[in-house]
Amino acid sequence: MSLLLFAEVLLEAVFLSVDPYMRSFSKFHMKEGDVMIGGQVAKVIQSKNPAFPVGSHVVSDSGWRTHTLSDGTGLVPVLPEWPKDVSLSLALGAIGMPGLTAVYGIEEVLGLQKGETLLVNAAAGAVGSVVGQIAKIKGCKVVGSAGSDAKVAYLKELGFDEVFNYKTVGSLEEALRKASPEGYDCFFENVGGPSSDVVLQQMRKFGRIAVCGSISTYNDSEPQTGPYPYFTMIIKELKMEGFLQSRWEHKHHETLKRLLAWVKEGKLQCREHVTKGFENMPAAFMGMLQGENIGKAVVAV
Repeated sequence: MSLLLFAEVLLEAVFLSVDPYMRSFSKFHMKEGDVMIGGQVAKVIQSKNPAFPVGSHVVSDSGWRTHTLSDGTGLVPVLPEWPKDVSLSLALGAIGMPGLTAVYGIEEVLGLQKGETLLVNAAAGAVGSVVGQIAKIKGCKVVGSAGSDAKVAYLKELGFDEVFNYKTVGSLEEALRKASPEGYDCFFENVGGPSSDVVLQQMRKFGRIAVCGSISTYNDSEPQTGPYPYFTMIIKELKMEGFLQSRWEHKHHETLKRLLAWVKEGKLQCREHVTKGFENMPAAFMGMLQGENIGKAVVAV
């Protein structure tokens, strides 16, 4: 016998997400004993809400938990046209928040145009790998920076024009110049820290920077200071803008349909780093922050 109230649903997690933003958010906005934040794909196992029938799947911000009682607020049904041969875990990756972040960073913030050159760091991650592929779809030159030779090889498979391992190059400045001697029109920033200043020196006049993340600083016990790139930004007349994908929530449904179409057409390839077992959430999270994953890091319950 169901004990649910009217409009309530009981969710059972199928896939859970681990993402860099969780580190910075938990550092400043959570206390010991709170449920860790995060997205998940969940199956409706009981329902008194006609919008969410038993057996359907939703994306929710239920955090790190296996079961959630919900009144339906904030639940997003998985697209009805979702193919049976495409894993629902992609609703946490390329056809989910990271994919939305990539699209809006490219289109709304950077205004990337055909023929331009884009640099993306953390390029083999959940967001970066989608950024590069969308830029190629739009007819751009794409340069990627990643942290292992395996990641470099993967990005070359995806069609990136130039890729380098930032951990093994003798000089980041020289690696950037070699990859694109003419400089960079757009920079999709996921890493932050001192390396960003090196990039700014090689931006072209009127270049644009979309600041999506700063993963290199999330574990700092003391805030980093400098360098201060203001003079470079003035002389080059650069535009730098931070953003969150939630700003364009009104576009999410149509954008997710576009991402799904690219996947179905084979234009958007998706690799995942899957950890099995809810009890392994902490290990998966720490591994992601240490760069163990290629593509989206998810946990299968």
